[in-house]
Amino acid sequence: MTRPVRAVRLGATAVVAERHPGGEWRLRSPHALGAYPLKLTERLEHWAREAPGRVLFAQRDAGSWRTLSYAQARSRARRIAAALLARELSAERPLVVLSGNDLEHALLHLGALYAGIPYAPVSPAYSLLSTDFAKLRAIVQLLEPGLVYLADPKAFGAATEVAVPRHVEVVTAAGFAQLERVAADAAVEEAHARVGPDTIAKFLFTSGSTGAPKAVINTQRMWCSNQAMIAAAFEFFRDEPPVLVDWAPWHHTAAGNHDFGLAIYNGGSYYIDEGKPLPGAIEATVQNLREIAPTWYFNVPKGFEALLPYLRADERLRRNFFSRLKVLWFAGAALPQHVFDEMKDLAFDTCGETIPFLTGLGSTETAPFAIGRLWETDDAANVGLPPPGAEVRLVPVEGRLEMRVKGPHITPGYWRAPELTAQAFDEEGFYRLGDAFTLADPEDPAQGLRFAGRLAEDFKLATGTWVHVGPLRARFIEHFAPLVRDVVIAGEGRGELGALIFPAGAAAREAYLARLRTLGGTGSSNRIARAMLLEEPPSLDAGEATDKGSINQRAVLARRKDLVEALYRNPASESVLWI
Repeated sequence: MTRPVRAVRLGATAVVAERHPGGEWRLRSPHALGAYPLKLTERLEHWAREAPGRVLFAQRDAGSWRTLSYAQARSRARRIAAALLARELSAERPLVVLSGNDLEHALLHLGALYAGIPYAPVSPAYSLLSTDFAKLRAIVQLLEPGLVYLADPKAFGAATEVAVPRHVEVVTAAGFAQLERVAADAAVEEAHARVGPDTIAKFLFTSGSTGAPKAVINTQRMWCSNQAMIAAAFEFFRDEPPVLVDWAPWHHTAAGNHDFGLAIYNGGSYYIDEGKPLPGAIEATVQNLREIAPTWYFNVPKGFEALLPYLRADERLRRNFFSRLKVLWFAGAALPQHVFDEMKDLAFDTCGETIPFLTGLGSTETAPFAIGRLWETDDAANVGLPPPGAEVRLVPVEGRLEMRVKGPHITPGYWRAPELTAQAFDEEGFYRLGDAFTLADPEDPAQGLRFAGRLAEDFKLATGTWVHVGPLRARFIEHFAPLVRDVVIAGEGRGELGALIFPAGAAAREAYLARLRTLGGTGSSNRIARAMLLEEPPSLDAGEATDKGSINQRAVLARRKDLVEALYRNPASESVLWI
Protein backbone atom coordinates (compact mmCIF):
# COMPACT_ATOMS: atom_id res chain seq x y z
CA MET A 1 0.00 0.00 0.00
CA THR A 2 1.32 3.44 -0.93
CA ARG A 3 1.44 5.66 2.12
CA PRO A 4 0.15 9.23 1.84
CA VAL A 5 2.86 11.88 2.23
CA ARG A 6 2.26 15.04 4.24
CA ALA A 7 1.75 17.95 1.83
CA VAL A 8 4.85 20.14 1.93
CA ARG A 9 5.89 22.79 -0.58
CA LEU A 10 9.46 21.93 -1.61
CA GLY A 11 11.71 23.21 -4.38
CA ALA A 12 12.15 21.71 -7.82
CA THR A 13 14.52 18.75 -8.17
CA ALA A 14 15.46 18.97 -11.84
CA VAL A 15 19.10 18.76 -12.89
CA VAL A 16 21.21 19.61 -15.92
CA ALA A 17 23.72 16.76 -16.29
CA GLU A 18 26.67 16.81 -18.68
CA ARG A 19 28.90 13.79 -19.19
CA HIS A 20 32.52 14.54 -20.06
CA PRO A 21 35.23 12.28 -21.49
CA GLY A 22 36.70 9.81 -19.01
CA GLY A 23 33.47 9.40 -17.08
CA GLU A 24 33.36 12.84 -15.44
CA TRP A 25 29.97 14.43 -14.76
CA ARG A 26 28.93 18.06 -14.27
CA LEU A 27 25.64 18.67 -12.46
CA ARG A 28 23.72 21.89 -11.82
CA SER A 29 20.17 23.03 -11.32
CA PRO A 30 18.39 24.45 -14.39
CA HIS A 31 17.00 27.19 -12.12
CA ALA A 32 18.92 30.39 -11.39
CA LEU A 33 19.60 31.37 -7.80
CA GLY A 34 17.42 34.30 -6.84
CA ALA A 35 18.60 37.56 -5.30
CA TYR A 36 19.95 37.42 -1.77
CA PRO A 37 20.93 40.09 0.78
CA LEU A 38 24.37 41.64 1.02
CA LYS A 39 24.49 40.71 4.71
CA LEU A 40 22.42 38.51 6.99
CA THR A 41 21.47 41.39 9.30
CA GLU A 42 19.28 42.75 6.48
CA ARG A 43 16.94 39.86 7.26
CA LEU A 44 17.04 40.59 10.99
CA GLU A 45 16.15 44.22 10.22
CA HIS A 46 13.30 43.03 8.00
CA TRP A 47 11.73 40.76 10.61
CA ALA A 48 12.26 43.27 13.42
CA ARG A 49 9.98 45.58 11.39
CA GLU A 50 7.50 42.98 10.14
CA ALA A 51 7.19 40.77 13.26
CA PRO A 52 8.90 42.61 16.14
CA GLY A 53 7.29 40.56 18.91
CA ARG A 54 7.89 37.13 17.37
CA VAL A 55 10.27 34.87 19.25
CA LEU A 56 13.65 34.61 17.51
CA PHE A 57 15.54 32.63 20.19
CA ALA A 58 14.34 30.89 23.32
CA GLN A 59 16.23 29.05 26.04
CA ARG A 60 14.84 27.02 28.93
CA ASP A 61 15.07 28.72 32.31
CA ALA A 62 13.94 26.32 35.03
CA GLY A 63 10.30 25.53 34.23
CA SER A 64 9.74 28.19 31.58
CA TRP A 65 11.40 29.63 28.49
CA ARG A 66 13.52 32.78 28.43
CA THR A 67 12.83 34.43 25.07
CA LEU A 68 14.38 36.99 22.77
CA SER A 69 12.10 38.65 20.20
CA TYR A 70 13.22 40.01 16.85
CA ALA A 71 12.94 43.59 18.06
CA GLN A 72 14.84 42.82 21.26
CA ALA A 73 17.54 40.96 19.36
CA ARG A 74 18.08 43.89 16.99
CA SER A 75 18.23 46.47 19.78
CA ARG A 76 20.52 44.49 22.07
CA ALA A 77 22.80 43.33 19.25
CA ARG A 78 23.39 46.92 18.17
CA ARG A 79 24.45 47.84 21.70
CA ILE A 80 26.87 44.94 21.77
CA ALA A 81 28.18 46.04 18.38
CA ALA A 82 29.00 49.43 19.91
CA ALA A 83 30.91 47.73 22.74
CA LEU A 84 32.90 45.58 20.30
CA LEU A 85 33.76 48.60 18.15
CA ALA A 86 34.88 50.53 21.24
CA ARG A 87 37.37 47.72 21.89
CA GLU A 88 38.72 48.09 18.34
CA LEU A 89 38.09 44.46 17.45
CA SER A 90 38.72 43.44 13.83
CA ALA A 91 39.65 40.49 11.64
CA GLU A 92 43.12 40.76 13.20
CA ARG A 93 41.60 40.90 16.71
CA PRO A 94 38.33 38.93 16.44
CA LEU A 95 35.75 37.90 19.02
CA VAL A 96 36.15 34.32 20.29
CA VAL A 97 33.36 32.46 22.12
CA LEU A 98 34.27 29.34 24.07
CA SER A 99 30.83 28.52 25.50
CA GLY A 100 27.95 26.53 24.08
CA ASN A 101 24.62 27.71 22.71
CA ASP A 102 22.70 30.26 24.79
CA LEU A 103 20.98 33.63 24.38
CA GLU A 104 24.10 35.59 25.28
CA HIS A 105 26.10 33.69 22.68
CA ALA A 106 23.42 34.48 20.07
CA LEU A 107 23.53 38.20 20.95
CA LEU A 108 27.33 38.30 20.73
CA HIS A 109 27.11 36.68 17.31
CA LEU A 110 24.53 39.20 16.10
CA GLY A 111 26.45 42.12 17.60
CA ALA A 112 29.61 41.06 15.78
CA LEU A 113 27.62 40.83 12.52
CA TYR A 114 26.35 44.41 12.95
CA ALA A 115 29.84 45.67 13.68
CA GLY A 116 31.45 43.78 10.80
CA ILE A 117 33.80 42.02 13.22
CA PRO A 118 34.54 38.31 12.65
CA TYR A 119 33.44 36.00 15.43
CA ALA A 120 34.81 32.53 16.11
CA PRO A 121 32.81 29.98 18.12
CA VAL A 122 35.14 27.32 19.51
CA SER A 123 34.15 23.83 20.55
CA PRO A 124 33.61 23.75 24.33
CA ALA A 125 35.10 20.25 24.26
CA TYR A 126 38.52 21.77 23.61
CA SER A 127 38.19 23.43 27.04
CA LEU A 128 36.09 20.96 29.01
CA LEU A 129 37.02 17.49 27.72
CA SER A 130 40.59 18.00 26.59
CA THR A 131 43.43 17.43 29.05
CA ASP A 132 46.22 19.26 27.23
CA PHE A 133 44.18 22.08 25.62
CA ALA A 134 46.40 21.73 22.55
CA LYS A 135 43.68 22.51 20.01
CA LEU A 136 42.42 25.50 21.97
CA ARG A 137 45.95 26.88 22.27
CA ALA A 138 46.48 26.47 18.51
CA ILE A 139 43.22 28.29 17.75
CA VAL A 140 44.02 31.22 20.04
CA GLN A 141 47.53 31.52 18.61
CA LEU A 142 46.16 31.55 15.07
CA LEU A 143 43.39 34.11 15.66
CA GLU A 144 45.01 36.41 18.24
CA PRO A 145 41.60 37.44 19.63
CA GLY A 146 40.82 40.83 21.11
CA LEU A 147 38.00 39.53 23.30
CA VAL A 148 37.08 36.08 24.64
CA TYR A 149 33.65 35.21 26.04
CA LEU A 150 32.94 32.24 28.30
CA ALA A 151 29.74 31.76 30.24
CA ASP A 152 31.11 29.86 33.22
CA PRO A 153 34.54 30.89 34.54
CA LYS A 154 34.67 27.91 36.90
CA ALA A 155 34.21 25.37 34.11
CA PHE A 156 36.44 27.13 31.60
CA GLY A 157 38.98 28.59 34.01
CA ALA A 158 41.71 25.98 33.58
CA ALA A 159 41.55 26.20 29.79
CA THR A 160 41.63 29.98 29.63
CA GLU A 161 44.48 30.10 32.12
CA VAL A 162 46.58 27.94 29.80
CA ALA A 163 45.43 29.07 26.34
CA VAL A 164 44.39 32.74 26.55
CA PRO A 165 47.16 35.35 26.98
CA ARG A 166 46.74 37.59 30.02
CA HIS A 167 46.49 40.77 27.93
CA VAL A 168 43.32 39.50 26.20
CA GLU A 169 40.05 40.69 27.76
CA VAL A 170 37.84 37.86 29.04
CA VAL A 171 34.10 38.43 29.61
CA THR A 172 31.91 35.98 31.53
CA ALA A 173 28.15 35.70 31.94
CA ALA A 174 28.42 37.81 35.10
CA GLY A 175 29.95 40.67 33.14
CA PHE A 176 27.84 40.31 30.00
CA ALA A 177 25.45 43.14 30.93
CA GLN A 178 28.31 45.63 30.76
CA LEU A 179 28.61 45.00 27.02
CA GLU A 180 25.06 46.36 26.58
CA ARG A 181 25.61 49.59 28.50
CA VAL A 182 27.13 51.32 25.49
CA ALA A 183 24.43 53.03 23.41
CA ALA A 184 24.34 52.27 19.70
CA ASP A 185 25.51 55.43 17.98
CA ALA A 186 26.64 56.70 14.59
CA ALA A 187 29.72 54.48 14.76
CA VAL A 188 27.48 51.39 14.69
CA GLU A 189 25.53 52.74 11.72
CA GLU A 190 28.75 53.49 9.84
CA ALA A 191 30.27 50.08 10.64
CA HIS A 192 27.07 48.29 9.62
CA ALA A 193 26.94 50.21 6.35
CA ARG A 194 30.47 49.03 5.52
CA VAL A 195 29.52 45.35 5.90
CA GLY A 196 29.24 43.77 2.46
CA PRO A 197 29.45 40.42 0.66
CA ASP A 198 33.19 40.04 1.18
CA THR A 199 33.12 40.93 4.88
CA ILE A 200 34.19 38.00 7.05
CA ALA A 201 31.20 36.98 9.15
CA LYS A 202 32.93 34.27 11.15
CA PHE A 203 35.73 31.76 11.40
CA LEU A 204 34.51 28.19 11.76
CA PHE A 205 37.02 25.51 12.60
CA THR A 206 37.43 22.09 11.06
CA SER A 207 37.63 19.17 13.47
CA GLY A 208 41.42 19.11 13.46
CA SER A 209 41.38 15.34 13.17
CA THR A 210 44.46 15.39 10.94
CA GLY A 211 46.35 18.16 12.78
CA ALA A 212 45.58 21.60 14.18
CA PRO A 213 42.06 22.83 13.37
CA LYS A 214 41.85 25.03 10.26
CA ALA A 215 39.96 28.34 10.40
CA VAL A 216 37.50 28.36 7.50
CA ILE A 217 36.72 31.91 6.37
CA ASN A 218 32.95 32.42 6.17
CA THR A 219 31.94 35.58 4.33
CA GLN A 220 28.57 37.29 4.19
CA ARG A 221 28.28 36.22 0.53
CA MET A 222 28.80 32.59 1.46
CA TRP A 223 26.22 32.64 4.19
CA CYS A 224 23.55 34.70 2.44
CA SER A 225 23.77 32.87 -0.89
CA ASN A 226 23.56 29.54 0.91
CA GLN A 227 20.50 30.67 2.82
CA ALA A 228 18.92 31.59 -0.53
CA MET A 229 19.68 28.05 -1.73
CA ILE A 230 18.05 26.62 1.40
CA ALA A 231 15.01 28.87 0.98
CA ALA A 232 14.65 27.65 -2.61
CA ALA A 233 14.59 24.08 -1.28
CA PHE A 234 12.04 24.68 1.48
CA GLU A 235 9.45 26.84 -0.22
CA PHE A 236 6.98 26.31 2.63
CA PHE A 237 9.08 28.69 4.77
CA ARG A 238 7.46 31.53 2.78
CA ASP A 239 4.05 30.45 4.04
CA GLU A 240 5.02 29.43 7.56
CA PRO A 241 8.22 30.62 9.28
CA PRO A 242 10.05 27.59 10.66
CA VAL A 243 10.06 26.54 14.30
CA LEU A 244 13.24 24.71 15.36
CA VAL A 245 14.15 22.77 18.49
CA ASP A 246 17.86 22.31 18.04
CA TRP A 247 20.70 21.05 20.24
CA ALA A 248 23.47 21.03 17.61
CA PRO A 249 26.41 23.31 18.53
CA TRP A 250 26.95 26.65 16.81
CA HIS A 251 30.66 25.99 16.37
CA HIS A 252 29.63 23.47 13.69
CA THR A 253 28.39 24.77 10.36
CA ALA A 254 25.23 22.60 10.43
CA ALA A 255 23.73 24.56 13.33
CA GLY A 256 25.86 27.71 13.38
CA ASN A 257 25.33 28.50 9.71
CA HIS A 258 22.51 26.36 8.34
CA ASP A 259 20.07 26.45 11.28
CA PHE A 260 20.99 29.75 12.94
CA GLY A 261 20.81 31.45 9.54
CA LEU A 262 17.67 29.55 8.53
CA ALA A 263 15.73 30.98 11.47
CA ILE A 264 16.78 34.59 10.86
CA TYR A 265 16.52 34.46 7.07
CA ASN A 266 12.96 33.11 7.16
CA GLY A 267 11.60 34.82 10.27
CA GLY A 268 11.60 31.61 12.28
CA SER A 269 11.83 30.76 15.97
CA TYR A 270 14.82 28.83 17.32
CA TYR A 271 14.37 26.97 20.62
CA ILE A 272 17.80 26.18 22.03
CA ASP A 273 17.81 22.57 23.18
CA GLU A 274 20.35 21.98 25.93
CA GLY A 275 20.10 18.22 25.56
CA LYS A 276 22.42 15.97 23.57
CA PRO A 277 22.13 12.49 22.02
CA LEU A 278 23.92 10.94 25.00
CA PRO A 279 22.75 8.96 28.05
CA GLY A 280 21.76 11.40 30.78
CA ALA A 281 21.43 14.30 28.29
CA ILE A 282 18.88 13.07 25.74
CA GLU A 283 16.18 13.42 28.42
CA ALA A 284 16.37 17.22 28.16
CA THR A 285 15.71 16.97 24.43
CA VAL A 286 12.73 14.72 25.07
CA GLN A 287 11.26 17.18 27.57
CA ASN A 288 11.66 20.07 25.12
CA LEU A 289 10.00 18.12 22.31
CA ARG A 290 7.07 17.30 24.59
CA GLU A 291 6.47 21.05 24.91
CA ILE A 292 7.55 22.58 21.59
CA ALA A 293 6.33 21.11 18.31
CA PRO A 294 8.90 21.86 15.58
CA THR A 295 7.94 22.40 11.95
CA TRP A 296 11.44 21.57 10.68
CA TYR A 297 13.62 19.17 12.67
CA PHE A 298 17.33 18.57 12.21
CA ASN A 299 19.46 15.97 13.92
CA VAL A 300 22.60 13.96 13.30
CA PRO A 301 22.11 10.20 12.79
CA LYS A 302 23.14 9.34 16.36
CA GLY A 303 20.62 11.92 17.56
CA PHE A 304 17.75 10.24 15.73
CA GLU A 305 18.94 6.87 17.00
CA ALA A 306 18.97 8.13 20.59
CA LEU A 307 15.48 9.64 20.22
CA LEU A 308 13.82 6.50 18.83
CA PRO A 309 13.33 4.58 22.13
CA TYR A 310 11.56 7.59 23.65
CA LEU A 311 9.30 8.05 20.64
CA ARG A 312 8.40 4.35 20.76
CA ALA A 313 7.48 4.48 24.44
CA ASP A 314 5.82 7.89 24.80
CA GLU A 315 2.61 8.60 22.90
CA ARG A 316 2.42 12.17 24.16
CA LEU A 317 5.90 12.84 22.84
CA ARG A 318 5.08 11.26 19.47
CA ARG A 319 1.90 13.22 18.98
CA ASN A 320 3.46 16.57 19.83
CA PHE A 321 6.65 15.94 17.87
CA PHE A 322 4.90 14.94 14.65
CA SER A 323 1.87 17.25 15.03
CA ARG A 324 2.99 20.07 12.73
CA LEU A 325 6.28 18.71 11.45
CA LYS A 326 6.86 19.34 7.74
CA VAL A 327 10.36 17.90 7.29
CA LEU A 328 12.76 15.60 9.14
CA TRP A 329 16.35 16.38 8.13
CA PHE A 330 19.54 14.49 8.89
CA ALA A 331 23.13 15.37 8.03
CA GLY A 332 26.64 15.05 9.37
CA ALA A 333 27.06 11.31 8.79
CA ALA A 334 25.43 8.32 7.14
CA LEU A 335 22.09 7.36 8.69
CA PRO A 336 21.64 3.63 9.40
CA GLN A 337 18.84 2.28 7.23
CA HIS A 338 16.95 0.78 10.19
CA VAL A 339 16.83 4.18 11.91
CA PHE A 340 15.59 5.81 8.70
CA ASP A 341 12.88 3.18 8.27
CA GLU A 342 11.66 3.18 11.87
CA MET A 343 11.43 6.98 12.11
CA LYS A 344 9.22 7.02 9.01
CA ASP A 345 7.11 4.15 10.38
CA LEU A 346 6.57 5.97 13.69
CA ALA A 347 5.49 9.12 11.87
CA PHE A 348 2.98 7.18 9.79
CA ASP A 349 1.63 5.21 12.74
CA THR A 350 1.19 8.44 14.74
CA CYS A 351 -0.41 10.75 12.20
CA GLY A 352 -1.40 8.56 9.25
CA GLU A 353 1.03 10.28 6.90
CA THR A 354 4.64 9.88 5.90
CA ILE A 355 6.62 12.95 6.88
CA PRO A 356 9.36 13.66 4.33
CA PHE A 357 12.68 12.44 5.78
CA LEU A 358 15.18 14.40 3.73
CA THR A 359 18.89 15.06 3.81
CA GLY A 360 21.73 17.03 2.33
CA LEU A 361 25.47 17.11 2.38
CA GLY A 362 28.17 19.71 2.53
CA SER A 363 31.03 20.91 4.68
CA THR A 364 32.23 23.89 6.68
CA GLU A 365 33.78 25.17 3.45
CA THR A 366 30.42 25.09 1.58
CA ALA A 367 28.41 27.11 4.17
CA PRO A 368 27.27 24.12 4.36
CA PHE A 369 24.44 23.22 1.90
CA ALA A 370 26.03 21.74 -1.25
CA ILE A 371 23.52 19.09 -2.36
CA GLY A 372 20.15 17.98 -1.03
CA ARG A 373 17.49 15.33 -1.53
CA LEU A 374 14.02 16.90 -1.62
CA TRP A 375 12.01 13.81 -2.49
CA GLU A 376 10.88 10.69 -0.68
CA THR A 377 12.95 7.54 -1.12
CA ASP A 378 13.53 4.22 0.63
CA ASP A 379 17.31 4.69 0.29
CA ALA A 380 18.87 6.52 3.26
CA ALA A 381 22.19 6.89 1.40
CA ASN A 382 20.71 9.02 -1.41
CA VAL A 383 21.77 12.61 -0.68
CA GLY A 384 20.22 14.31 -3.71
CA LEU A 385 21.27 16.97 -6.20
CA PRO A 386 22.81 20.47 -6.23
CA PRO A 387 20.55 23.46 -5.47
CA PRO A 388 20.24 26.55 -7.70
CA GLY A 389 23.52 28.45 -7.80
CA ALA A 390 25.78 25.47 -7.13
CA GLU A 391 27.75 23.51 -9.71
CA VAL A 392 29.05 20.03 -8.94
CA ARG A 393 31.97 18.32 -10.66
CA LEU A 394 32.19 14.52 -10.25
CA VAL A 395 35.59 13.08 -11.11
CA PRO A 396 36.07 9.26 -11.41
CA VAL A 397 38.27 7.73 -8.70
CA GLU A 398 38.53 3.93 -8.30
CA GLY A 399 34.98 3.14 -9.37
CA ARG A 400 33.41 6.08 -7.55
CA LEU A 401 33.06 9.81 -8.13
CA GLU A 402 34.95 12.47 -6.17
CA MET A 403 32.78 15.54 -5.61
CA ARG A 404 34.01 19.08 -6.18
CA VAL A 405 31.80 22.15 -5.78
CA LYS A 406 31.74 25.72 -7.08
CA GLY A 407 29.40 28.62 -6.32
CA PRO A 408 28.98 31.82 -4.29
CA HIS A 409 28.62 29.72 -1.11
CA ILE A 410 32.18 28.38 -1.22
CA THR A 411 34.83 29.69 1.19
CA PRO A 412 37.64 31.88 -0.17
CA GLY A 413 39.99 29.76 1.92
CA TYR A 414 41.60 29.19 5.31
CA TRP A 415 42.68 32.05 7.55
CA ARG A 416 46.44 32.66 7.43
CA ALA A 417 47.02 29.36 5.57
CA PRO A 418 47.62 30.07 1.85
CA GLU A 419 49.17 26.66 1.14
CA LEU A 420 46.20 24.80 2.60
CA THR A 421 43.87 27.06 0.65
CA ALA A 422 45.65 26.30 -2.63
CA GLN A 423 45.47 22.55 -1.96
CA ALA A 424 41.72 22.72 -1.32
CA PHE A 425 40.81 23.81 -4.86
CA ASP A 426 41.35 22.15 -8.23
CA GLU A 427 42.64 23.74 -11.43
CA GLU A 428 39.16 25.07 -12.30
CA GLY A 429 38.50 26.62 -8.90
CA PHE A 430 36.21 23.85 -7.63
CA TYR A 431 36.46 23.09 -3.92
CA ARG A 432 37.53 19.49 -3.28
CA LEU A 433 34.94 18.11 -0.87
CA GLY A 434 36.90 14.91 -0.20
CA ASP A 435 33.80 12.70 -0.34
CA ALA A 436 33.00 9.95 -2.81
CA PHE A 437 29.65 9.26 -4.46
CA THR A 438 27.97 6.98 -6.93
CA LEU A 439 24.95 7.70 -9.10
CA ALA A 440 21.77 6.20 -7.65
CA ASP A 441 20.91 5.28 -11.25
CA PRO A 442 23.99 5.08 -13.52
CA GLU A 443 21.82 5.99 -16.51
CA ASP A 444 19.88 8.83 -14.88
CA PRO A 445 21.69 11.42 -12.72
CA ALA A 446 18.31 13.01 -11.89
CA GLN A 447 17.76 10.14 -9.43
CA GLY A 448 20.41 11.66 -7.17
CA LEU A 449 23.79 10.78 -5.71
CA ARG A 450 24.56 8.12 -3.11
CA PHE A 451 27.18 8.88 -0.48
CA ALA A 452 30.05 6.39 -0.75
CA GLY A 453 32.46 7.45 2.00
CA ARG A 454 35.49 9.65 2.61
CA LEU A 455 38.27 9.20 0.05
CA ALA A 456 40.96 9.69 2.71
CA GLU A 457 39.74 6.60 4.58
CA ASP A 458 40.18 4.17 1.69
CA PHE A 459 43.19 1.85 1.34
CA LYS A 460 44.51 -1.15 -0.60
CA LEU A 461 44.92 -4.75 0.51
CA ALA A 462 48.15 -6.65 -0.20
CA THR A 463 46.53 -7.85 -3.43
CA GLY A 464 46.21 -4.26 -4.69
CA THR A 465 42.42 -4.35 -4.27
CA TRP A 466 40.86 -1.11 -3.08
CA VAL A 467 38.77 -1.15 0.10
CA HIS A 468 36.03 1.49 0.20
CA VAL A 469 35.71 2.03 3.92
CA GLY A 470 32.59 4.21 4.09
CA PRO A 471 30.04 1.77 2.66
CA LEU A 472 31.67 -1.13 4.52
CA ARG A 473 31.49 0.69 7.87
CA ALA A 474 27.83 1.54 7.25
CA ARG A 475 27.00 -2.09 6.43
CA PHE A 476 28.91 -3.31 9.51
CA ILE A 477 27.13 -0.92 11.90
CA GLU A 478 23.75 -1.74 10.37
CA HIS A 479 24.35 -5.49 10.69
CA PHE A 480 25.60 -5.25 14.28
CA ALA A 481 22.93 -2.82 15.55
CA PRO A 482 22.46 -2.16 18.43
CA LEU A 483 25.67 -3.81 19.69
CA VAL A 484 28.14 -1.42 18.05
CA ARG A 485 28.67 2.28 18.69
CA ASP A 486 31.25 2.56 15.90
CA VAL A 487 33.88 0.57 14.05
CA VAL A 488 37.24 1.12 12.39
CA ILE A 489 38.25 -1.03 9.41
CA ALA A 490 41.84 -2.37 9.33
CA GLY A 491 43.81 -4.27 6.72
CA GLU A 492 45.94 -1.85 4.71
CA GLY A 493 48.72 -3.85 3.04
CA ARG A 494 47.41 -7.12 4.48
CA GLY A 495 45.64 -10.10 2.97
CA GLU A 496 42.26 -9.71 4.67
CA LEU A 497 40.13 -7.19 6.49
CA GLY A 498 39.79 -6.77 10.24
CA ALA A 499 37.70 -4.52 12.47
CA LEU A 500 38.28 -2.63 15.70
CA ILE A 501 34.89 -2.37 17.40
CA PHE A 502 33.74 0.30 19.86
CA PRO A 503 30.92 -1.61 21.58
CA ALA A 504 27.66 0.07 22.56
CA GLY A 505 27.03 -2.10 25.61
CA ALA A 506 28.12 -5.19 27.49
CA ALA A 507 26.82 -7.93 25.21
CA ALA A 508 28.47 -11.35 25.35
CA ARG A 509 31.45 -12.10 23.13
CA GLU A 510 29.43 -14.83 21.45
CA ALA A 511 26.82 -12.29 20.28
CA TYR A 512 29.48 -10.35 18.37
CA LEU A 513 30.97 -13.53 16.93
CA ALA A 514 27.55 -14.66 15.69
CA ARG A 515 27.02 -11.33 13.94
CA LEU A 516 30.49 -11.47 12.40
CA ARG A 517 29.81 -14.93 10.97
CA THR A 518 26.64 -13.72 9.25
CA LEU A 519 28.03 -10.39 7.99
CA GLY A 520 29.06 -11.95 4.70
CA GLY A 521 30.81 -10.32 1.78
CA THR A 522 31.48 -10.96 -1.88
CA GLY A 523 35.27 -10.81 -1.79
CA SER A 524 38.36 -9.81 0.14
CA SER A 525 37.59 -6.08 -0.16
CA ASN A 526 34.28 -6.30 1.75
CA ARG A 527 34.54 -9.46 3.86
CA ILE A 528 35.74 -8.91 7.44
CA ALA A 529 37.52 -11.99 8.71
CA ARG A 530 38.54 -10.93 12.22
CA ALA A 531 37.59 -8.33 14.82
CA MET A 532 38.50 -7.05 18.27
CA LEU A 533 36.37 -5.33 20.93
CA LEU A 534 37.99 -2.17 22.30
CA GLU A 535 37.73 -1.18 25.96
CA GLU A 536 39.03 2.39 25.68
CA PRO A 537 36.67 4.86 23.95
CA PRO A 538 38.00 7.07 21.14
CA SER A 539 40.19 9.92 22.38
CA LEU A 540 39.41 13.55 21.55
CA ASP A 541 42.91 14.74 22.43
CA ALA A 542 44.51 12.13 20.18
CA GLY A 543 42.27 13.09 17.26
CA GLU A 544 40.51 9.71 17.22
CA ALA A 545 37.13 11.42 17.47
CA THR A 546 35.67 14.85 16.92
CA ASP A 547 33.52 16.56 19.54
CA LYS A 548 30.43 15.73 17.46
CA GLY A 549 31.22 12.02 17.82
CA SER A 550 32.54 11.09 14.37
CA ILE A 551 35.48 8.68 14.19
CA ASN A 552 38.80 9.41 12.50
CA GLN A 553 39.65 6.06 10.93
CA ARG A 554 43.34 6.73 10.32
CA ALA A 555 43.98 8.31 13.72
CA VAL A 556 42.56 5.27 15.53
CA LEU A 557 44.66 2.88 13.45
CA ALA A 558 47.82 4.92 14.03
CA ARG A 559 47.35 5.34 17.78
CA ARG A 560 46.35 1.71 18.34
CA LYS A 561 48.82 0.06 15.97
CA ASP A 562 49.76 -2.44 18.68
CA LEU A 563 46.15 -3.63 18.75
CA VAL A 564 46.14 -3.87 14.95
CA GLU A 565 49.23 -6.05 15.15
CA ALA A 566 47.53 -8.21 17.79
CA LEU A 567 44.46 -8.43 15.58
CA TYR A 568 46.53 -9.99 12.78
CA ARG A 569 48.86 -12.14 14.89
CA ASN A 570 48.80 -15.86 14.10
CA PRO A 571 47.77 -17.87 15.92
CA ALA A 572 45.06 -15.46 17.03
CA SER A 573 44.78 -14.55 20.71
CA GLU A 574 41.61 -15.12 22.71
CA SER A 575 40.74 -11.42 22.40
CA VAL A 576 40.27 -11.75 18.63
CA LEU A 577 36.98 -12.74 17.03
CA TRP A 578 37.71 -14.55 13.79
CA ILE A 579 35.98 -16.67 11.22
